[in-house]
Formats: sequence, C-alpha cells, structure tokens
Amino acid sequence: MPQRDLYLAAYDVTQPSRLAAALALVRGYTTGGQRSVHEIFLTRAERYELLHSMALLLDEACDRFFLIRLDPRSRTYALGQAARPSDPTYFYVG
Repeated sequence: MPQRDLYLAAYDVTQPSRLAAALALVRGYTTGGQRSVHEIFLTRAERYELLHSMALLLDEACDRFFLIRLDPRSRTYALGQAARPSDPTYFYVG
C-alpha cells in the first residue's frame, strides 16, 4: 500500500461557482477540517491529481490554493474546543 502523508489544504476562491467546485474537489480527499482549511492524507499520485485538478479549476489571477505537507515528527498544539470527527472508524480508498 502506498504511503500517505498528511497535508493541510487551504484555498481562497473569489467566484461562488469556482468556490463550490473547489470545496467539492477537496472534500473528496478530506479527513477533517473547517470551512476552507482541510486535513488530507495523500499518496504522491493523489497529490499530483489534486494539484492538477485544482489548477484546471481556479483562476490564477484572483484565486489561491495552498497545499502544505505537515512533518509527521511535529507536535500538535490546539487552541479552543475541538469537535469530534464525523469520519467513520475506517476509510475505503479504491
């Protein structure tokens, strides 16, 4: 099974129809997140596919998309009260 790395995906999209399409695209990979910032586990191939699809979707003149790989050795710090994930106990990726 390919290795998956944890990323944060964030976007700022100006047009409502592109915003909805960007949200739908990212949610196909999302394991958690809030509004326009999402936690995503991706293989190398999935990362390429997501970046390619997002590049076709967005207007580079006025929209932004960030995909940041998180270092698995880093400690996590959280502020506020977290909501329980709505994810199932397991994921099928196929």
